[in-house]
Amino acid sequence: MKSNFTELSAEKMTLPICTRNQLHNFPARLLLTMLLLLIQVRWGGCHPQCLDYKPPFEPRQPLLFCKNYSKFGCCDEERDYQLSVRFYTIMENFDHSGYVTCGNYIRNILCQECSPYAAHLYDAEDANTPMRVLPGLCGDYCHGYWHQCRYTLSLLLEDLGNPGQFTNLTATIEEDQRRFCEFLELKDVQYCYPNVLTNTELNANLGLVQEDSEGCLELCLQEVANGLRNPVAMIHADDGTHRFFVAEQLGYVWVYLANGSRIDRPFLNLTRAVLTSPWAGDERGFLCMALHPRFTTVRKAYVYYSVSVKKEERIRISEFTLSTYDDNQLDHSSERTILEVVQPASNHNGGQLLFGHDGYLYIFIGDGGRAGDPFGKFGNSQNKSTLLGKVLRVDVNNNDDGAPYSIPSDNPFLGEKESLPEIYAYGVRNMWRCSIDRGDPETGFGRGRMFCGDVGQNKFEEVDLIFKGGNYGWRAKEGFNCYDRKLCRNSSLDDILPIFAYPHKLGKSVTGGYIYRGCQMPNLNGLYIFGDFMSGRLMSLKEDVATGEWQYNEICMGRDKTCRFPKLINSYYKYIISFAEDEAGYRSAVHTAAFSGIQTPTTTSTRKHVRLHPTTISRPLPFPQPPPPLSTKKTYTSLTTAHFPEHQRRFTTPRPPYWPTTFKPQRPPINATQTKTQQEKLIFGDKTRNTEEGDGNQVNKRPTVGGRGYGFKRVRTGGRRLRVGSVRLVSTDGLSDRGRVEIFIRGEWGTVCDDLFTTKAGTVVCRQLGFRTALAVMKRAGLGQADRSVRIFLDDVECEGGERSLLECKRSRVGKHNCSHSEDVGVICG
Repeated sequence: MKSNFTELSAEKMTLPICTRNQLHNFPARLLLTMLLLLIQVRWGGCHPQCLDYKPPFEPRQPLLFCKNYSKFGCCDEERDYQLSVRFYTIMENFDHSGYVTCGNYIRNILCQECSPYAAHLYDAEDANTPMRVLPGLCGDYCHGYWHQCRYTLSLLLEDLGNPGQFTNLTATIEEDQRRFCEFLELKDVQYCYPNVLTNTELNANLGLVQEDSEGCLELCLQEVANGLRNPVAMIHADDGTHRFFVAEQLGYVWVYLANGSRIDRPFLNLTRAVLTSPWAGDERGFLCMALHPRFTTVRKAYVYYSVSVKKEERIRISEFTLSTYDDNQLDHSSERTILEVVQPASNHNGGQLLFGHDGYLYIFIGDGGRAGDPFGKFGNSQNKSTLLGKVLRVDVNNNDDGAPYSIPSDNPFLGEKESLPEIYAYGVRNMWRCSIDRGDPETGFGRGRMFCGDVGQNKFEEVDLIFKGGNYGWRAKEGFNCYDRKLCRNSSLDDILPIFAYPHKLGKSVTGGYIYRGCQMPNLNGLYIFGDFMSGRLMSLKEDVATGEWQYNEICMGRDKTCRFPKLINSYYKYIISFAEDEAGYRSAVHTAAFSGIQTPTTTSTRKHVRLHPTTISRPLPFPQPPPPLSTKKTYTSLTTAHFPEHQRRFTTPRPPYWPTTFKPQRPPINATQTKTQQEKLIFGDKTRNTEEGDGNQVNKRPTVGGRGYGFKRVRTGGRRLRVGSVRLVSTDGLSDRGRVEIFIRGEWGTVCDDLFTTKAGTVVCRQLGFRTALAVMKRAGLGQADRSVRIFLDDVECEGGERSLLECKRSRVGKHNCSHSEDVGVICG
């Protein structure tokens, strides 16, 4: 990651690139998470690419302008629209002939921001080179651009700052073909544009699972759970019940029994406390849970999640106690904060908790976010006075009457000056999914070893064995290679190398796995099975005990005939979020059908857990005998089979008399699947009376209607008073804090539809609904559009933020607009 300044090589000029215009055009989903950070930290983050913040993704809606990247890339529909606006603004300078000649050049250069290889095109991921202000072009393409349209360079640079900054530069190099292409050409012929589009190796099955039957270990799968939303972790109770627990990023944890049925009430519900968003690529949320190793007697669980405290993002590690009345539910009022760590950015949140065989709790925390660990002189990971970029070890045993944790007496940096005593290992970037080796069932070899996948920066992903006091090299090294050359040459680094690292042609985001130690599949014994979130590859490592080296082997799906046994399948959803094991030692993989945030998720698509089976067995695999039914002692929850849709389940367990103090009561969600009439009857009663807003509500004028409260007419509907100007959020997911903005005028609900709507206007809406502020405003129906039967009431709304209703803001006359429902405004409140 570079600073906020980049060197324009043609003139050796240093120009600011993180301009106000760029922030305005920056993708909304990234701007929301980075805005406060950009105010506080001077290191850059304005280059147009997504690999530093999340992997490339499939847009929710097809791109209309940059169509080449509709299926997979770095732009959503909003950014695509912004690029199109910039394009047509530039093209206003052309007559018809110039439009025909130069239009494609301008469009192609702008759209490289959406390329899945944007980081390479802008040379943004190499810490040793200056970042480019325009994407790198191939030599031939650059020469053609110079011959046809060289004088358009100044137009492309105008939006990057004060046009006067570029006057001397463009005047000098537009007339010199050599200097022109020195400025624009990318020497890497594989990644320069347009070669990056035609390179077969780079684009073969981009974003899809790639399988190679030659030399692969073939496996079949068995589905064990489905219908989940953003599942990020799966653990077992290890108490003889063969239950397993599945955590969703939104903040739910569900209990599944050995027969596949799911308890219909969540084991834990932290959805009102967890900090997350609906955007693909958001790494925040509920990330992990670990049960105490003596769970049957200690009855405690530990959770790792993102939280906002006074507008400050933090990682929170909390302790919960099992309910006295229900063995399948935690006591929500028992939450006790064990540890909180301030998170300076919204990515690299880490997210692993586990108990070692020593009985201590291990916590794996990311480096604090952004790219290249730019914090301080050497980064957070190499700084032992911060907990970021570390593996922590604490003792949470016997903590009921004292501090939430104590420091194990053999922690490696206990007593070391300016080092925090919780640190067990350091120099890690963003470890995602770690596991403890059970050890060989006969010899015990390997027992207690700790394996982790550490997500890489721009070239390599790695798998590490964690040792006490170890330095794992980041940011000096990435995999086996140097990342920061100065740090890498430091003789005092003394870092531990990974047991395996792979380049980004195999995958871009490692998901750590497990060593197989089950008895059902002896041919897999000792095999470390892991995967890659982005490429969907299942991979394995096998240790050569004599040499200590680990041999790589890819895992492929078995052929149709091999996997034709009952319950076995040979395909899976491509995004591998996590791995798990059950009490019998089976390996499970957690998959999602749509790109999701951990390294991260949306909230609607079907997700699955699948169990791995080797195809070397030519008969249906024997399954462990089901355990005795779960004891009904102190258990009052009803059961429902896993395949029932959630809206069909009936919750029979009485609600607990308390909820966590962090929960904020919210207005009941509106079911967006209901008709407008049904919604009005549900919320406001059966009758509505038409009312007309007073005249004079023109643009730049305040409403003149008198009355109390908001100063607007009231109507009485179904025995309840509803003011003109009342608002609601309609969410397709039934969420109360986000959705399409609808306003009540003239006795009916209508939408707000424009592109002047800002977070100030969103705050007016949110405050009416009892929230403090608007976290995000989504235009172009980003949170859903109304059907044709719903009228569009407001357009061109501009608020100062203090108004009590949108009708007090500057706006067009009610019902007057020049837009459609495809531009309906949505708001996320907080």
